[in-house]
Amino acid sequence: MPIDPTLPYDDDNIFAKILRDEIPSKRVYEDQWAIAFHDINPQAKLHILVIPRGKYVSWDDFAAKAPAEEIAGFIRAVGNVAREHGLVGPGYRLLANVGYHGGQEVPHLHVHLFGGQPLGRMIA
Repeated sequence: MPIDPTLPYDDDNIFAKILRDEIPSKRVYEDQWAIAFHDINPQAKLHILVIPRGKYVSWDDFAAKAPAEEIAGFIRAVGNVAREHGLVGPGYRLLANVGYHGGQEVPHLHVHLFGGQPLGRMIA
C-alpha cells in the first residue's frame, strides 16, 4: 500500500529494522552514509536497494533536510554499488518512488538499482 511521504519518519519501518540488524538482509555494500542489499522480490536479474542510514521518509524529505555531505555520500554510495557490480558499461536503471502516485511502499528513502539485463522502456 503506497504511503504518504509527508508523514513523520516511522522508526518501525522495515528498512529501519534492517539498519538496526533486527531483520536480516543480503548486504552487498555499506559505508557511513548508506547500505545496499538485494531486494527480496527482484524485478530484474540484478535488483539492489540502496538506503541512507539517516531517517528520511522520501527523496523529497532527504533533499529538503539532509546536509550536503550526507547527500553527496549517499549519491556516491549508489554509484559505488553500480561500479562494484559492473553495471556502468552495460548500463543500469535507478528508481526512487515517492508517495502514492509514485508507488512508494516503505516510508524510508530507498533507491532501486536494476541491471544485468536489457530493461526496455521506462514506462510503457
